[in-house]
Amino acid sequence: MSAPSPSESFQSSPPRTPNREIAELAIPVSLEMVIQLVLTFINQMIVGRLGEVAVAAVGLSGSLSFLFFVTLGAIGSGTSILIARRFGAGDTAGVNHTLSVTVVLSLVLGAVLTAPTMLGSGAILRLAGGAPDVTEAAIPYLRVVMLALVPGMLGWVLTGALRSLGRTRTPLVATILTVLLEVVLAYALVFGFGPLPKLGLVGAAWAILFANVFKALFLAYQIYGPRHLAAFALPRGGWGSITGPLFAISAPLAFTEFAWSLGGFLYNAVFARVGTAALAAAGIAGTLEGIFIVASFGLMSAATVLIGRSLGAGDGAGARAWLGRISRLGLVTGLGFGVLFAVSGLLVPSLFPKVGAEVHHIALVGILINAATQVFKVRNMIVGGGVLPGVGDGKGVIVGDVVGAFVVGLPLAIYLGLYTPLGVWGVFLARSLEEVTKALIFEWRRRQVNWDKLAQEHKGKEVAAAH
Repeated sequence: MSAPSPSESFQSSPPRTPNREIAELAIPVSLEMVIQLVLTFINQMIVGRLGEVAVAAVGLSGSLSFLFFVTLGAIGSGTSILIARRFGAGDTAGVNHTLSVTVVLSLVLGAVLTAPTMLGSGAILRLAGGAPDVTEAAIPYLRVVMLALVPGMLGWVLTGALRSLGRTRTPLVATILTVLLEVVLAYALVFGFGPLPKLGLVGAAWAILFANVFKALFLAYQIYGPRHLAAFALPRGGWGSITGPLFAISAPLAFTEFAWSLGGFLYNAVFARVGTAALAAAGIAGTLEGIFIVASFGLMSAATVLIGRSLGAGDGAGARAWLGRISRLGLVTGLGFGVLFAVSGLLVPSLFPKVGAEVHHIALVGILINAATQVFKVRNMIVGGGVLPGVGDGKGVIVGDVVGAFVVGLPLAIYLGLYTPLGVWGVFLARSLEEVTKALIFEWRRRQVNWDKLAQEHKGKEVAAAH
């Protein structure tokens, strides 16, 4: 008797409620993202003991390095999709070839971007317009952090592969171990402990590097070690059958991530021109916000999987139903975590006692402004990050990101922050208006989706592929 197919196994499994299906997909992803953001916040608290300039320097250089990490992380998403297809088809050789090619590409791309960024770090950071003492502190920090780009990219690729191979808990374990290692190393290398030297601010950067190397090695061992989930085997022929689809999937994602992270860097440049206190406060508010935002991040993954499954089955009504359920959960989590985010502003003085009263005040008001638009940000993640890419509307995502950031948000931030009495409050307000603009554009694109027609088209493709 032959083994049941994956679809047969799925259909024979005990029925689950819709909310449970959403939770099983969303919670592990959200939990991993929250842990990563908590790590970032703890490191910021450690750096905060060095004072206002150190916090501002990390915010300035961190937004630039984040641009590279997030943009190139799109290759990990593309890898995950391609490996899922090969794995679902039972193509072991295809899994090995796809993962091997993307590992090599991540090494090459990471190295190519690391060298010039390290060499030009001083010029790039000075263009941001921060105070001289902030820029001088940020330069060595950025140079060391950029060394983490290659292992960081490997971590993205290997994480995507493990999830597609059905090992969703392994990346979570890797993240937890990495968090613990980075926190311990950051404290020890910033202030000195035992045989470890006191390196100050740059010690936090070395902790990031060592933690990323550990995570990449741990994930590689899980795939290529005793479990033999995959083997390193490059295809003998051309790589076009892998690189072509990989870049077709990854390029739109990379563009949107680049636009988003570039916007973050440019906002920080505006904060820097307002003043060092404004830049430090923006870094604190942004890191705290990230923790409460990514608590809803898993809903984006749930939207992609569950809506895509319904479309593949030719069930347009089912796709709409999933969107409704996930949207309602997004509203609840957006409001709930938004309130918690607002309340967290009261903890800033005790968490960052060395940065000064002015930074505390700016951070608190900035947190309240950002918390007021948390619902819009969660909605943008679900629709702009999950629904529109899932129905093939990459153009709608790009339009929303570009118009929101570069037509509305940043011009308003420059005008309100630098040329009106609003100052730093104008920059926070501009960022909030960016999110509202994106939500309106994404909603306009979503309303244009013909779910029944799209479902029939997807079902036709599946039938054709089966024959």
